[in-house]
Amino acid sequence: MRSVVSGEKIFRVSTQTCQNSLSNPVCPVCQLAAVTAVIAVTAVIVVTAVIVVTASRRVTYHERGLVLILFEMNELDLYDYELPRHLIAQQPTPARVDARLLVVDRRQQSLAHHHIRDLPEILRPGDCLVLNDTRVVPARLLGRRDSTGGHWEGLFLEVGAGGFWRILCKTRGKLLPNETIRLTDAQGQDDIQLRLGAKQADGSWIVRPESEEEIFALLTRVGRAPLPPYIRKGEMDETDRQQYQTVYARWPGAVAAPTAGLHFSESLLGRLEEDQVVLCPLTLHTGVGTFRPITAPLLAEHKMHAEWGTILQETADRILQCRAAGGRVVAVGTTSVRLLETAAAEGTLKQFTGYTDLFIRPPFQFRAVNALLTNFHLPRTTLLVLVRTFGGDTLITRAYREAIREGYRFYSYGDAMLIL
Repeated sequence: MRSVVSGEKIFRVSTQTCQNSLSNPVCPVCQLAAVTAVIAVTAVIVVTAVIVVTASRRVTYHERGLVLILFEMNELDLYDYELPRHLIAQQPTPARVDARLLVVDRRQQSLAHHHIRDLPEILRPGDCLVLNDTRVVPARLLGRRDSTGGHWEGLFLEVGAGGFWRILCKTRGKLLPNETIRLTDAQGQDDIQLRLGAKQADGSWIVRPESEEEIFALLTRVGRAPLPPYIRKGEMDETDRQQYQTVYARWPGAVAAPTAGLHFSESLLGRLEEDQVVLCPLTLHTGVGTFRPITAPLLAEHKMHAEWGTILQETADRILQCRAAGGRVVAVGTTSVRLLETAAAEGTLKQFTGYTDLFIRPPFQFRAVNALLTNFHLPRTTLLVLVRTFGGDTLITRAYREAIREGYRFYSYGDAMLIL
């Protein structure tokens, strides 16, 4: 037994009891232990609450404290990253083939720095390079409202039955059906009128051009290259008409470039063919949804935009022959991947024509593609999800960090990576 003084009172405390239970209410050692335990538990609760509030999307407050329920990880947080603004490419490299190329080897879990011009040394004879030969139309429209004279901007999406267009547009004030817009050409001169029809549920408008001119000839005169807003706020110069287009573009219909293909020159394609790399074209008209971020907190809740594409039987046969001979199918761009995997959904690649809304996300079994050449993509987009699904989360995350550290240029006019 020992005596402990507290204020004016003397308590006789059993030391043995305190050592066993630390629960004696008059023992200073027990009191200190109790206070320490409370502080520790409180810290754990606070830290846990912060983590859960950050990572979850639903919390409920109980009248006696914070009760966290329906814990759901926001999957998009896994596809986010910070990019210094100066790494967003505003112009392509002077020579297409001088873009840098980060080679990502999944088998070796390695990264290697190259340039696009090195592809003949990286690809093997018998490999099949799949190219999207869609042609970007000058889809960005500028004009003014005839009723108010106010500035108006639009984006051509597609032409439908009867020559009607479907477009997206914005202006100050509310647009009304039957209103007319005066388009201006590339020199800022007044050109044809557009008459607004009905506004659609997705926010687009059906409009009628007041002209009988062939549509793509008309767009060539009044349209601008549809640059994404992170490139000079979408303002093109005349060089973009050629630079924001692949050298093998053939079939008009895209409103965004298949950007991985921008790196190829005609001479590089010739060298690859000389090295017995097989070139196989397909067509997927890249839509406006390509660059839109995912807004649903769960990937399974995201509704993928649909795009029209076609793979000819001849192309499918050549790809299958390459694979049978041991060659790799190297898709140039995520658009090529989506169409190839759509056409191979039943197990074997075959001819395909129609719309695809395939959203490639984990888990996904790739049936057609062995390697992927692609640019560096915006965070929280379906493009980045596809690339991470193909290359593996850990390796691609590491590759992006390496690219940022080494000063690679990002997005549409930026550098590329080759995932083997």
